[in-house]
Amino acid sequence: MTQNIYDTPEFFEGYSQLPRSVEGLAGAPEWPSLRLLLPQMAGQKVVDLGCGYGWFSYWAAEQGAASVTGLDVSQKMLERAETRHHHPRITYRQADLEHLELEPSSLTLAYSSLTLHYITDLAALLRTVYQALVPGGKLVFSIEHPIFMASLHPDWIVDEHKGKTWPVDHYQVEGPRSTNWLSDNVIKQHRTLGTLLNLLIDTGFRLDHINEWGPSVEDLVARPALADEVHRPMMLIVAASR
Repeated sequence: MTQNIYDTPEFFEGYSQLPRSVEGLAGAPEWPSLRLLLPQMAGQKVVDLGCGYGWFSYWAAEQGAASVTGLDVSQKMLERAETRHHHPRITYRQADLEHLELEPSSLTLAYSSLTLHYITDLAALLRTVYQALVPGGKLVFSIEHPIFMASLHPDWIVDEHKGKTWPVDHYQVEGPRSTNWLSDNVIKQHRTLGTLLNLLIDTGFRLDHINEWGPSVEDLVARPALADEVHRPMMLIVAASR
């Protein structure tokens, strides 16, 4: 089963204070880049994998999606989604993405924001999503960049010759990584960029767009704290089609 850290009081409280939790899509600096890769929402049949508070699910419904299914392993997240982002065309459901079942050829768009790096058997999940999409259906997601995932140290290293550097630890060694983010021992799954993209290709997806996301000049003016993201990518954004 997927590690359900979001239902622990310490983690949930910390997560609720993040800008993307307070401000929603407007608090996620990568959202404009994700939005550019999405099809027109009118008539779409959508699944939101790891829907959290339901920010995207609600946005998709408001933009005219015919149906949206928001899935999350966390009951606390789903309760917040139901309270804040109820909509007649959204169904929120608790689901373990490690063992997901979706009706074949029932969806036109699968979306996921910063969730897939928690999944151990990503190949199985991608197969399930692929089979659930109609021909021409889209998969659009963001994920922690493998370079970021392999950076275990919480702080910059200062080298007398190179200055500030971001340490990358055993990038080629794939598998679980224990991190301290909002609480101790948060388990994420590290895969190299090649492994991740080849999983999509081997499943049958066509890669449409790859974005090793970094802040624009405008982002840096609005959010100076994003300056570190210029030195190494934190997120990878992918659009693929069946």
